Amino acid sequence: MKVSSLVKSTLAAATVLAVVGPTMALAQGDHPATPAAVAAVSGSLAKGLGALGAGLAIIGGGVGIGMIGKGAVEGIARQPEASTKIMVAMILTAALVEGAALFAVVVGFLAA
Repeated sequence: MKVSSLVKSTLAAATVLAVVGPTMALAQGDHPATPAAVAAVSGSLAKGLGALGAGLAIIGGGVGIGMIGKGAVEGIARQPEASTKIMVAMILTAALVEGAALFAVVVGFLAA
């Protein structure tokens, strides 16, 4: 199974659970859903989706830094004499990717 299809399947399952789960929780009660109950479920749904977004940001940042490292190692293998310049460019680029991922995590947590 390819990684991309695994990620797609996981995201599809998380989306279905995020939409169907609160609806089923409200439907199980004997009384009609009160506005307070609906607000509580929608608030927890927003927190869950914010956490999901933060997790996806971390995954994206990790993949990006991994690709940067892979490219740097390949470049150093081809031209060992340029290793210092390649390492400086790799560290700067990795820091920018990590900063963007951290910003996305903070935004994901604040959105909830």
